[in-house]
Amino acid sequence: METKITTHITKGLLLALALIVLNLIGHVLNIDLEPWFGWISIVIFLAGIIWSVSLYGKQMDYNVTFGNLFAHGFKTTAVTICIVFIFTLLSVYVIFPDSIDRIVQKGIEKAVEQGKATREQMQQNLSMVKKITTISILAGSIIANAIIGAISSLIGAAVTKKKPQDPFGNQPV
Repeated sequence: METKITTHITKGLLLALALIVLNLIGHVLNIDLEPWFGWISIVIFLAGIIWSVSLYGKQMDYNVTFGNLFAHGFKTTAVTICIVFIFTLLSVYVIFPDSIDRIVQKGIEKAVEQGKATREQMQQNLSMVKKITTISILAGSIIANAIIGAISSLIGAAVTKKKPQDPFGNQPV
């Protein structure tokens, strides 16, 4: 019986779903702006990609190369990024339109606490700060996840067992 290979699309969908559910739970519980909460998503994303690469190696009976494993991990990352980006767009503009205001207000409070600016200065530049925050969230959801995905794909490819292969295709004597 041949083992069925789970595609990178299926794994990316499952990982994105887990991250989206986590994000929704965090927003509903009002803990999504806590510094520690962001680390949970990062750990889940890292572990999910490493698991994806390891499972792929196992399903291929370890007849894979480092490059095959890395490519599979990064394809899974790409699928996850696309889905999470669409959710982020919907989240910012449709599902939780108040999220940008919450983030900006928390940033204003932090800047005033640290003495970097007065509340009046921050209020004068509020519209610009909201635009920059929105762009940062959207771009960050792609760039940060791509970097984390690349790192976890490398880790997954490095730790997954591989059967030695002859690069010239010769059969062992």
